[in-house]
Amino acid sequence: MTAPPRDSAPPGEDTDAQVIEASRRDPDRFGAVFDRYFAAIHRFVHLRLGESAADDLAAETFLRAFRSRDRFDLTCRSARPWLYGIAANLVAEHHRAEARRYRALARSAGTAEIASHDERVVQRVSAAVMQPRLAAGLARLSAGDRDVLLLVACAQLSYEEVAEALGIPQGTVGSRLNRARRKLRKVIGPAGEAL
Repeated sequence: MTAPPRDSAPPGEDTDAQVIEASRRDPDRFGAVFDRYFAAIHRFVHLRLGESAADDLAAETFLRAFRSRDRFDLTCRSARPWLYGIAANLVAEHHRAEARRYRALARSAGTAEIASHDERVVQRVSAAVMQPRLAAGLARLSAGDRDVLLLVACAQLSYEEVAEALGIPQGTVGSRLNRARRKLRKVIGPAGEAL
């Protein structure tokens, strides 16, 4: 399931690191990074949060990347893992804020019971692109396992890129992915063998 490493730039164009370094002197150059990755980042956020949040959070990903481009490690040719890491953090922030809003609503509504945050996220994902059994399996995963699985499956990042994006060791990526696959296979059954 690990995607082959991708070059960060089309043949004959500057690498992401070269573009980001140049953008430190000429900010307009950062547009090339946006052009290369916006659609993929938008798709990742859309899969995690739905259409309503995708535009804003994908744009925020690039705004944060632009503002922190002086801290980008220029020894990394590709900005892809860095951008997915920013996007994953924004998704997590969105989840926390949403959970706080629902907890506040629950307190003010008295006894009204609100579904857990994970259930709401999985319901959105399943309604948009996934079968109900897969959605139920995703809901049972820990946030860390789910992040790794979705970065590999949806964003097609390599283990190394996921490790960089989430700031965890590569071995942790492998163990989280294997654990997520095992749990999903139990829920999905024979149809999930390709996971």
